[in-house]
Amino acid sequence: MGGQVKKWGRFKLRDKDDDLPQSWWFASTAIPLLAATIGPLANLLSIAGLVSKWRVKLPNNGKLPEGADDNGITIQDPEWEIILNGLSLAFGFIGNFFLLCNFTRRVRYIIALPATVILWFLSSAILISIIVAMSILNPPIRPGETWSQGFWHAIIACVLYNLGFGMLLINMVGYLLGKYPQNFYLTEYQRTLILQTMMFFIWLGGGAAVFMKVCGFSFTNALYYCDVTILTVGFGDIVPTNNVGRGIAIPYALLGIVFLGLVINSIHKFAKGISRNKIVKAHEERVRADTVSRSVTNDLQLRDRLGLPPSRHQDGKNRKPRSVRSVSEESIAQYGELDISGRVVTFTPKDGVTTGASHGNHHHRHTLKSATSKMPIPLNGPGKVFKNGPEALVDGHQRLLYLKDEKDRFEAMRDVQENTKRFKQYYKLSMSILAFAIVWFIGAVVFWVAEDREQGMSYFEALYFCYVSLLTIGYGDYSPKSNAGKAFFVFWSLVAVPVVTILISDMSDTVISGINHWTNTLADWTIMPRAGVLREFLDSHPRVKAWVERKQQKKEEEERIERGFVVQNEDEEAGEPAADAVKNPTMEKFIHEG
Repeated sequence: MGGQVKKWGRFKLRDKDDDLPQSWWFASTAIPLLAATIGPLANLLSIAGLVSKWRVKLPNNGKLPEGADDNGITIQDPEWEIILNGLSLAFGFIGNFFLLCNFTRRVRYIIALPATVILWFLSSAILISIIVAMSILNPPIRPGETWSQGFWHAIIACVLYNLGFGMLLINMVGYLLGKYPQNFYLTEYQRTLILQTMMFFIWLGGGAAVFMKVCGFSFTNALYYCDVTILTVGFGDIVPTNNVGRGIAIPYALLGIVFLGLVINSIHKFAKGISRNKIVKAHEERVRADTVSRSVTNDLQLRDRLGLPPSRHQDGKNRKPRSVRSVSEESIAQYGELDISGRVVTFTPKDGVTTGASHGNHHHRHTLKSATSKMPIPLNGPGKVFKNGPEALVDGHQRLLYLKDEKDRFEAMRDVQENTKRFKQYYKLSMSILAFAIVWFIGAVVFWVAEDREQGMSYFEALYFCYVSLLTIGYGDYSPKSNAGKAFFVFWSLVAVPVVTILISDMSDTVISGINHWTNTLADWTIMPRAGVLREFLDSHPRVKAWVERKQQKKEEEERIERGFVVQNEDEEAGEPAADAVKNPTMEKFIHEG
């Protein structure tokens, strides 16, 4: 392992492997994986753009219903368009191959990644040139002609190539600035994601070729059919036309669904890895830092945080940690009321006494509570103040965290873990909801525009159609009918359906688990009472338990007064319980019976 960096102007070229600090994690890890995922999809859509004619002639001069896009007859494309389209596809394939060679370390990073960037740039540039040239030189004559699905597939492939080489360009900039070394280490789930994505798109494109041959579909219609079949949407607008096609659909759909499930699982792990590696860890560090800054472990730190003078029992040189129960109540009582209940410490200053926690004539009630989200680490050891010293005085809204022994420290560590776990769950859920909203609302806008001529679809109807498709219900009352709508649906559904699946998985960790918890709690208190549930409730709510004990004690006192004093009979045995004890069960017995 080395640490040499070759400087060239502002550029800093690092070795293949080094032990220098790394940054730009998203650019170094997430971007190459995203590019490797969208690369095969761009190749597949580019194939659809190559094997399909780009223009169709509509019957009845495009008047509906005879002039629907499905009834169009293809128009021969110019020879130069086919040649350039094939060249673009070749560049896209070779660029994807170099990217895979980089992952497998068959080709060096400094060679493979620039090659992929250049080849994908050329592929997208050629597609852009063809699209612009066809729109100027050989456009469809409206309203009797229109663009085919192949044309729109080529546009989507062009966008994906641009997105891919743009992301890899950012990755190269990070390397040239010395943010990370050349080599890219694949974890198990990252390698699995790349391989499964490639296999899925091969299965999708290969199935389209088979059904095109067996059922007489065009390649684009066969690709659309395979897409709605594997995603289990099944609109029913395109179905196998013979028994051979129906027989092939059975194993094809089954294996396709398996491939889809594996890809979604790998994508889910990839998303979890992104949050775990950066965002969740950053949150955990913030919680730890906040906890340490508010923690106290002995009487001296408690007094320093409250702004009280040192105790007379402690000199300047030999300060030893004293028990908060033996010293604090005695020494702090002159400044205010100190109430200790378990790990909860409450201090209320007396009138006229000014502490660091009191401002002017306004005195605040401070609750110094044990950690609910922290990792307790005394900075300078027991008996020592924190590095920031008494400058971090508690104010009217701040809570100090008191840890008196190892048990409290252990509980605090568990609290940090629980807090981080909740944050991770709800962060993933919020990101999934955001992704769901994006693919839902933006998809509805596209279908609203694309299906206007064919179906006159309103935006609400487009929202309904997208929702039914996202949940793979597929009633069939609405389905893509235009060439642009079908081409976009293939791309959109391959992105949207996995997003919904991940959303449902994240909901199972939060919303569904919460519903199950409250359902079980309701059953424990109502139709299926569980033994000890009252004791658990009181133990987890100290204030309620203290109130119940006070009410019980008050009731016992009132009953004693009503009965009068009980004098023990001399004939009774010494071990026999008095009548007073028999008629008044203890709080412990009350809880156990509950």
